Amino acid sequence: MGKKKSKKRKILICTGTGCLSAGSQRIKEAFLRETEKAGLEIEIVLSGCHGFCEQGPIVVVYPEGIFYPQMSLEKVPVVVERHLLKGEFVEEFFYKDPVTEERVPYYQEINFYKRQKRIVLQHCGHINPEKIEDYLAAGGYEALKKALTKLKPEEVIELVKESGLRGRGGAGFPTGLKWQFVREASGDKKYVICNADEGDPGAFMDRSVLEGDPHSVIEGMIIAGYAVGANEGFVYVRAEYPLAVRRVKIALAQAKEEGFLGENIFGTKFSFEIRVKEGAGAFVCGEETALIASIEGKRGMPRLKPPFPAQSGLW
Repeated sequence: MGKKKSKKRKILICTGTGCLSAGSQRIKEAFLRETEKAGLEIEIVLSGCHGFCEQGPIVVVYPEGIFYPQMSLEKVPVVVERHLLKGEFVEEFFYKDPVTEERVPYYQEINFYKRQKRIVLQHCGHINPEKIEDYLAAGGYEALKKALTKLKPEEVIELVKESGLRGRGGAGFPTGLKWQFVREASGDKKYVICNADEGDPGAFMDRSVLEGDPHSVIEGMIIAGYAVGANEGFVYVRAEYPLAVRRVKIALAQAKEEGFLGENIFGTKFSFEIRVKEGAGAFVCGEETALIASIEGKRGMPRLKPPFPAQSGLW
């Protein structure tokens, strides 16, 4: 989100759970009213979480990329009048550094952001998670196309192994190795399960990704399915995340409509479907075998391992 990324006048409003709770929906409506009153034709873009929830509701005005935190209904007409109509930045609304007390106008110059290198969250806060067009414009589904049309499943697994990607739940198990185990396991039917249960108190990593960039999760699951030999997947997400559930379902419908899900994806012989399973909030269902039991309709209780889910999984 920099000063020179876009020449088009638009207002980006965060609609992650934190900013929605702080009133960003009312901020959006206020900007629509005030810009219409001023005779301005400006695109309002709704984004996922920026990760700086204490500063919400967050608004970014383009093409300059001016970052306005803690936006309020009272501030909206001032931004429209001074910034959008007169081209004058509203400096008193800029982020104020708590140490230096300096006013900082740009997203990437705020200490909280400039020390981060976002990978999984690279699109969160930058695109509208409910528009597949935004994801495609950011290179979405290109990796899936490459995997299905140019690489063998074994080559995809090798790339994942070489990347050093590991599980982030604590054990740090190599992802490529897990995919290899599933591919080599015997069985007529295999599945890909996305564990977005996230039962740890105060942990919102999965929620942020599903709310802010659901298509990246879907694309990753399809690639995983191709690599391991599965044609069906489940997103297991807790029902207490209604916005995440809704946006995943929107993304699944869009991906299906565009041909990224379903039969013969990209004209290949590979087909894949994804279903959403809403968890009932059991902390223990974040553990993989308990989660699998829950999908099967059983009580969510862990079982002894081995056998591991890669050898003896769903159903």
